[in-house]
Amino acid sequence: MAKAAEPDLKREKERWEKEILEPFLKKAKERRERFITVSDEEFNRLYGPSDIADLDYERDLSYPGEYPYTRGVYPTMYRGRLWTMRQFAGFGGPEDTNARFKYLLKEGQTGLSTAFDMPTLMGLDSDHPLADGEVGVEGVAVSTLADFEILFDEIPLDQVTTSFTINPSAPVIYAMYIAIADKQGVPRDKIRGTIQNDMLKEFIAQKEWVVSPKPSVDLIADIFEFGIKETPKFNLISISGYHIREAGSTAIQELAFTLADGMAYVEAGLERGLDIDKFAPQLSFFFNSHNSFFEEIAKFRAARRIWARAMREHYGAKNEESWKLRFHTQTAGCSLTDQQPLINIVRVTLQALAAVLGGTQSLHTNSFDEALALPTEEAVRIALRTQQIIAYESGVADTIDPLGGSYFIESLTNETERKTMEYINKISDIGHGSILKGALAGIDNGYFQREIGQAAYQYQKQVETGEQTIVGVNKYQIPKEQDMPVPILRIDPEIQRRQIARLEKVKRERDNDAVHRALGQLADAAMNKQNTMPFILDAVKAYVSVGEIMEVFRKVHGAYREPAIV
Repeated sequence: MAKAAEPDLKREKERWEKEILEPFLKKAKERRERFITVSDEEFNRLYGPSDIADLDYERDLSYPGEYPYTRGVYPTMYRGRLWTMRQFAGFGGPEDTNARFKYLLKEGQTGLSTAFDMPTLMGLDSDHPLADGEVGVEGVAVSTLADFEILFDEIPLDQVTTSFTINPSAPVIYAMYIAIADKQGVPRDKIRGTIQNDMLKEFIAQKEWVVSPKPSVDLIADIFEFGIKETPKFNLISISGYHIREAGSTAIQELAFTLADGMAYVEAGLERGLDIDKFAPQLSFFFNSHNSFFEEIAKFRAARRIWARAMREHYGAKNEESWKLRFHTQTAGCSLTDQQPLINIVRVTLQALAAVLGGTQSLHTNSFDEALALPTEEAVRIALRTQQIIAYESGVADTIDPLGGSYFIESLTNETERKTMEYINKISDIGHGSILKGALAGIDNGYFQREIGQAAYQYQKQVETGEQTIVGVNKYQIPKEQDMPVPILRIDPEIQRRQIARLEKVKRERDNDAVHRALGQLADAAMNKQNTMPFILDAVKAYVSVGEIMEVFRKVHGAYREPAIV
């Protein structure tokens, strides 16, 4: 039997447009002229084989667990093990957050994630004048190891993984976690978790810092050098696009700037003389999952492919674990509304589903009340149940990369990769071939800030004109008095007094000769460009405070002031 002739797909599409589409459009117009994502990327009406004509399965997709990992970093993905359900937790004092940790573990959470208050994030103690009114408000207050001992009371560190969302003070918090493991008798090579420790994105987007960019990167390299030997199962950095997106970037900018930051840290490790295949497997990533469902899925798939190619082909990593981009996802806090807050549950569900279909390794789902305050127990339970329903009831975790092969998804993944690489190449050009130098120069000259600012302005303009619809905000509003009241978690001012009293007690009872000795040795190490981590760990164990340790770096390097951006 003769084989049927292959159809001329281009001619068939032209025929469809002429004979079917055009007559229909004359009778019934489409809903709008442009169909765009929240990033202002325009979608075609229809995708077909011609949109992925250049796609090579082995080169661009391959199989799960195989280079370039577009379809997933593990051969069985969620059929073997579900993503880690890691709800962000932290408020008040360490007693309060310890209770929330235990509550979430009882409700089925599989990993801990720690939020810190603003003083701790900025390297200040609870008794600092600038901390007044902020202690325990945005996260848990931590000043000394005494607080950490309470925070992890009855939580066995050899049985949980713990993530810490902290950056300027990351070396101190990392040292405290090691100190607690030592106290519990847990071998350092058994502790698992992640320290965010991503300072470049702070200067680009989140704006929490102590010292300037270069010494901040040097501290990160200290953690790499120390951590590959001491805590080989602990992720030494979580390179974060989340906050870049929350600052107003597009999906492409989030991906490009995050991957560029990751490459900059690789170069910092190489400059330190570290073996790339020793530290690269301990790098992890953290992305935002926003409202444009398919854009987010394509972003995650493209991220794996770009990173794998860069690590193997550009940086010469030989270990397959160095090629794998593993990432945590958080649903988009900036998408939550205080108008009709219960509908945030729907937004979060779709964002979480996009993260799962994109192959995330762990996931935080925002609580519906987070546009108003830190989440209540009921709200955080619903957020956790959202993940559990996706995992156990929807069936989406039962097959790997279920949208792989879609004309739309594959075309969008390719386009995301192309546009992301344009940004990364630009950053490399700024640094004359060095991504690290390009990132530092881009911070100094305001390149990143201007790009994000323009994207944020464009989006806000589209919301105000109605081109972007926000349900409950610029469409389908209801009077405020008709909205369902939502309970608010309020932080008791007594927590600040309690924290200051504990800190004063620690300072009275600790060995202050040992404190002065530890601080002096840390200052010498910082001035002489020694690895500071062993000295920070000694200081932490002597109950030196976060503020006292970070003040050493302020004195050695000077406090950072952001230049004016024009």
